[in-house]
Amino acid sequence: MIKTLPRTARRQAVVAALALAVSAAPVAAKTFRTDDYAVDVTAVASGLEHPWSLAFLPDGAMLVTERPGRLRLVLDGSLVDAPVSGVPKVYASGQGGLLDVVPSPDFADSNLIYMSYAERGDGGAGTAVARARLVREGSSARLEDVEVIFRQQPKTTTSHHFGSRLVFARDGNLFATLGERGQRPLAQDLSTHNGKVVRIAPDGSVPNDNPFVGTDGARPEIWSYGHRNPQGATLHPETGELWTVAHGARGGDEVNIPMSGRNYGWPVISYGRHYSGARIGVGTHKEGMEQPVYYWDPSIAPSGAAFYDGDLFPDWKGSLFVGALKFQLLARLDVKDGKIVGEERMFEGAFGRIRDVRSGPDGAIWLLTDEANGQLLRVAPAE
Repeated sequence: MIKTLPRTARRQAVVAALALAVSAAPVAAKTFRTDDYAVDVTAVASGLEHPWSLAFLPDGAMLVTERPGRLRLVLDGSLVDAPVSGVPKVYASGQGGLLDVVPSPDFADSNLIYMSYAERGDGGAGTAVARARLVREGSSARLEDVEVIFRQQPKTTTSHHFGSRLVFARDGNLFATLGERGQRPLAQDLSTHNGKVVRIAPDGSVPNDNPFVGTDGARPEIWSYGHRNPQGATLHPETGELWTVAHGARGGDEVNIPMSGRNYGWPVISYGRHYSGARIGVGTHKEGMEQPVYYWDPSIAPSGAAFYDGDLFPDWKGSLFVGALKFQLLARLDVKDGKIVGEERMFEGAFGRIRDVRSGPDGAIWLLTDEANGQLLRVAPAE
């Protein structure tokens, strides 16, 4: 079990442990020149099978999900051989599997973690969210008291567009992003969870101030709708607003700031086209539907996203970093007053498909590569 420490001491412990992890890294750093800095990218761990999400724990350990259904522990720069036991059974097909993982805001006291994953059930498969208590004994770890707190309805027979990022808001409630599961019209249907951002309490109950509470025919968990497949989500470090990054079709990847009760347009409006080349919906605008903060055309196939709030790169403070699968790059978006005013692309083709991005407590930027031999990478100023 992890002992509770004062917040400053916990942060110091994390930084020290991550520094040790880097010193123990098995692969030499590669140096790159960006617009502002020379950076070293170090492979801290490898041998991960299609990793999807990274989470930092208060003592410097890290959790990594692997899409086939394994939760892995990284200790002192080494990937623990035995996976964490007790993980719920996942639907590991197509884009489905074990997806996001985040520690509870009170993890130091509760040892609770939250996971999103694709789950099989009546009608097919859908995104589920579970919480569990992480128990560690030396290098071994297990989950106890696993409880499913949310299930996307309806389930469908497709194996893509699960969405699935989890973000705790400052008020303690939990956002979960849900893809439309390839059933495009359902993104506009408030009787379903498909193509929505939902907001639930930590125990899965519905906050009373959710926008559709009491609305006939609407799912009360819904926060916003009209999303295609949001696989990146993060809180703005100053405003506390939720920002999401979603896959478009052929073009039209979007950055959005989902607001309570708002409609983000899919599949009625989009800046992309169907893979066939056909037009999507009515075009790019319609009254009552929100415009994205930013979009990509052609698509970069965006994945995880994080605002940088560390001290190692002062000029990047407040930048939004987004991983890309298609072009195998890391995009840095310059954010000013809630708008994207510039983009820099890094590491294109150097490491493979970048699946997750995190701003680490040590001030470094941490990445996961979505490969059969995936890596955990640390980006820091060049020595």
